[in-house]
Amino acid sequence: MIDIIINFSIFLVTTILLLFLWLRTRKDTPRKFRESFRYFTCLSNILCSVSALIFAMARFTGAVSDLSWTLKYIGTAAVTVTMLTVFLFLAPSVGKEWYHVLLKGPFNLFMHLLTPVMSLISFCGFERRGMTFLQSLFGMLPVVLYGLLYLYKIIYASEPERWNDFYGFNKDGKWPLMFAVMLSGTFAICMGLMSIQNL
Repeated sequence: MIDIIINFSIFLVTTILLLFLWLRTRKDTPRKFRESFRYFTCLSNILCSVSALIFAMARFTGAVSDLSWTLKYIGTAAVTVTMLTVFLFLAPSVGKEWYHVLLKGPFNLFMHLLTPVMSLISFCGFERRGMTFLQSLFGMLPVVLYGLLYLYKIIYASEPERWNDFYGFNKDGKWPLMFAVMLSGTFAICMGLMSIQNL
């Protein structure tokens, strides 16, 4: 029952935050709202919230399938990547004011910290069912897919479609190193989640 409440809460909070984001940005331009979906933070939280809703509905009806559980795992892995990237990579690059930049306001606080923590608590504490190595690799999909998109958008896309390197992953042309670091970090997260599941 606790995990159902947590998962519904994840979906509800994320939906409310996106609604407020839309209401705030529509005063400027619709383009500003669309640009929010360039960020892995936003995309990973949406993925997590949708997977949490699917899993909560499955748990409520007593019909948790391998697919619904795997989707919840993928969503959890994605927001864990978001949280650890914020604290281990972005916070040091921002400096001593990182708290005000990365955690200030409900949007940043939930998407960078509270939602990942809630997802981890429910998945690792109430949804354990064992995991194979092959299953664990599914958790890398969001980072692999987003990484390829980000690479294309900051280097290979035509000028009108190109993104700014807002994560700084191509600083000094070091995108191959940063891509390898992100994949390695995500792999470590997936191995950690697998280990917890198999306790």
